[in-house]
Amino acid sequence: MAAIALVLLSTEPGQEQQVVVALNNMPEVTEALVLFGEYDVYCKVVVDDFSQLSSLILQNIRTLNGVVETTTLTAATN
Repeated sequence: MAAIALVLLSTEPGQEQQVVVALNNMPEVTEALVLFGEYDVYCKVVVDDFSQLSSLILQNIRTLNGVVETTTLTAATN
């Protein structure tokens, strides 16, 4: 069963667009946008399972230049 998650990111000031571009270059990311409010960037990811989701977030998303913090919301699927 696929794992779907919404990831909310806080970035360093002025790094929002750079982070969105990097996220949109990841095949697992289906959407990434700059936000206004508590979080700076949002992305939706779709992967094969939660193990792959964990690896993607820890090794690829959190390590992007400009990313300060992430919050991951996993989606319930039928």
